[in-house]
Amino acid sequence: MKEFEIRADYNRDTIVVYQAYNHEIAKSAVENQKFCAPFSFNRMTWIKPSFLWMMERSNYGQKSNQECTLAIHIKREAWEKALKLAILTSPEKRVYPNPENWEVQFENAKVHVQWDPERNIRGNKLDYRSIQIGISRYLIEEFNEEWIVKIEDYTPLVKKILSFTKQGDYNKAKKLLPIEKIYPLSKELAHKIGAEI
Repeated sequence: MKEFEIRADYNRDTIVVYQAYNHEIAKSAVENQKFCAPFSFNRMTWIKPSFLWMMERSNYGQKSNQECTLAIHIKREAWEKALKLAILTSPEKRVYPNPENWEVQFENAKVHVQWDPERNIRGNKLDYRSIQIGISRYLIEEFNEEWIVKIEDYTPLVKKILSFTKQGDYNKAKKLLPIEKIYPLSKELAHKIGAEI
């Protein structure tokens, strides 16, 4: 694995990203196939294509207000639009030779991008990274109204995987994981987000 590459569950038209919410927000999102109040449209929302990174973040749905895991299928063209608009959350030299340029871009960014250590089924850090994308309040309505194709509740799946891991049966747990493969990027887009191709 390269240190910086996107791995995701995707097909020709859509890519799956994950978020975790409380029961009220999740139930409403699944019923309406889009987010509704009490979901906040006034702050950044982070989407993550790595299932295991989401599991680490929410502790398999055991963290408060992150009990429900949603698989959000969004249009690939929308995902790539987000990447084109994205600015890294830190001035990585491989992307921004001049830190002052980064500062100006970051202040005006509609989308943030961050690379965090990927995790394995046991929750251990790996030596390659997983991407997460922060969609600002300037784009969040568009994300909700135009990007989303389908919202699925993966909470039962998460509980089943957690049950196997608690029993130490990691092989059974692994068989239930969504299949993620390397997401293709143009050279231009890869450079923009600090990815390797």
